[in-house]
Amino acid sequence: MSEVKLTASTRTEFGKGAARRIRRDAKVPGVLYGHGSDPIHLTLPGHELLLALRTPNVLISLDIDGKSNELAIPKSVQRDPIKGFLEHVDLQLVTRGEKVNVEIFVHTEGELAPGGNLLEHVLNALPVEAEATHIPESVTVSVEGLAAGDSVLAKDIPLPSGTKLGVDGDTVVLQVLAAQAEEPSEESAEGGEAAEA
Repeated sequence: MSEVKLTASTRTEFGKGAARRIRRDAKVPGVLYGHGSDPIHLTLPGHELLLALRTPNVLISLDIDGKSNELAIPKSVQRDPIKGFLEHVDLQLVTRGEKVNVEIFVHTEGELAPGGNLLEHVLNALPVEAEATHIPESVTVSVEGLAAGDSVLAKDIPLPSGTKLGVDGDTVVLQVLAAQAEEPSEESAEGGEAAEA
């Protein structure tokens, strides 16, 4: 797993006005918490943070005011609903070797059995426990040949070594649904009767 280095500074101003000023400077307000310590309010570089967050469960090495170096993972990211820019980020403090609970994306490969079946992702992301410095980005599941009524359970998904399921093994992650034929609408049925008369 890649580690991204970011330089952050502590902030002393709070509230909407202060947050707007930070964002105007192409930076993002954030908070770092965990391990029972007091939360540290930070100002982070906007563009570098945006690039780092493209990697799911990215491990961030924070240089805070040039004094301390901390490891963190993103826990909550707030974006502007219209423009998509970062508004705020919550980071969780972690240490090397520590186990953390995260969600990893489930990707599929292969073709379903013939017949127009549909694949439903019951869980788009799989809750797992992994070492903070070895969090997998995603898992890939083969759906080759699965037919209507088949499902993939959490315990059937191969996980990288050192990663454990964070949900019950019998939890359904993927299921195959039979394609349903569209029923004729009432208008077309009535039109057919009129043509017959």
